[in-house]
Amino acid sequence: MPAPLTLVETDARLPHSADAVVIGAGIVGVFTAYYLAGRGLKVVLIEKGRVGAEQSSRNWGWCRQQNRDARELPMATKSLDLWERFAAETGEDTGFRRCGLLYLSDNEEELAGWARWRDFARTVGVTTHMLDSAEASERGKATRRSWKGGVYSPTDGTADPANAAPAVARAIVKLGGAVLQNCAARGIEMEGGRLSGVVTEHGTIRTKVAILAGGAWASSFCRQLGIRFPQASTRSSILSVGPGDGNLPDALHTARVSVTRRGDGGHTLAISGRGRIDLTAQNMRFAAQFLPMFMRRWRSLSPGGLEGLRSGHESLARWRLDRPTPMEHMRILDPAVDASTIKLTYERAVELLPALGGRRITASWAGYIDSTPDGVPAIGEVASVPGFILAAGFSGHGFGIGPGAGHLIADIVTAANQIVDPLPYHPKRFQTSAWGKVADF
Repeated sequence: MPAPLTLVETDARLPHSADAVVIGAGIVGVFTAYYLAGRGLKVVLIEKGRVGAEQSSRNWGWCRQQNRDARELPMATKSLDLWERFAAETGEDTGFRRCGLLYLSDNEEELAGWARWRDFARTVGVTTHMLDSAEASERGKATRRSWKGGVYSPTDGTADPANAAPAVARAIVKLGGAVLQNCAARGIEMEGGRLSGVVTEHGTIRTKVAILAGGAWASSFCRQLGIRFPQASTRSSILSVGPGDGNLPDALHTARVSVTRRGDGGHTLAISGRGRIDLTAQNMRFAAQFLPMFMRRWRSLSPGGLEGLRSGHESLARWRLDRPTPMEHMRILDPAVDASTIKLTYERAVELLPALGGRRITASWAGYIDSTPDGVPAIGEVASVPGFILAAGFSGHGFGIGPGAGHLIADIVTAANQIVDPLPYHPKRFQTSAWGKVADF
């Protein structure tokens, strides 16, 4: 079974014009459209498939500050508040809860790294607690074993990947915005040296602003515009088990496996960082720029196969605006599950938490995590195409920081005071090497 997803009914008619067009209805795209609509702009959100159907419904659901890279931490902190505020403003339920995140370890080096992050976090007002052996073992008593230590972040939490993006899409419609599914963007039009329209499979929307929140498709779309955006995707496989007995943690991370409670009472099981790099022309093109990241994370990554070629999201092909594009041939990226990873993940989870042993596997799925060379998102207007704003490469962190990213993009579009400093995210940084700049966590 695929990843669970709540389906939403949306508009069918293409508006002739808009103040801004958002391309891609994952969590970053929907929050961008939501904040723009909330400021009175006429917004159109277009999605080639279904709202939230790719990585935004295929992740763990963690919304964390804990262990964030210093460049992302301000956005993560703001996002936690925005998750809460969204529910109060709209009455829509994303499943967000500040349930706290628990990390356990027997590795002294890992514990020392968490302690260094705790010391840094204190300087920016973030609360996190290092746990000694007794405290870690008590909080992790569902594992039925002792631990050397751990860390607990009480104000962090989780949201429901199956419901979050659809809930925000409904809120956009309530604000008067338009949301269109099964409507792929093919490219843009220019007039007077700046963006003047977004060409879709159903016609052109006149606009001066377009935001590309296209996830793993972003680099191939940028290529059509003459924009070089280095991006690589990792195929990650996870699974879920149904509800059952046992007082299990809401969100638990260990080096061997991580476990997250789902909205239905079941749990998502995953191995952090584990994935396969599928062979694609795009991966080969940008391999040199990603060398620093691959060298840091090589223990978790394995060679993939031809799944990426089949999916078509990392092609170097050029496409015409009057013909179907690869995005119309592959409405939803739904890559093959790595069966060996699913088996290993389940075995490790049952070993960690024996109460999971009687749980039935309800679903397993894979998704493409799109990354930048330094593991930090790309957010900002592209100088060569005025009016075109890139918002992609969230490197597996996009779900949790989606509200903050959407708010920042709305700030940029409306020339408002920016919720966080945008400079660390601007795509112009890819003109230099990522050596020494790869995100720590």
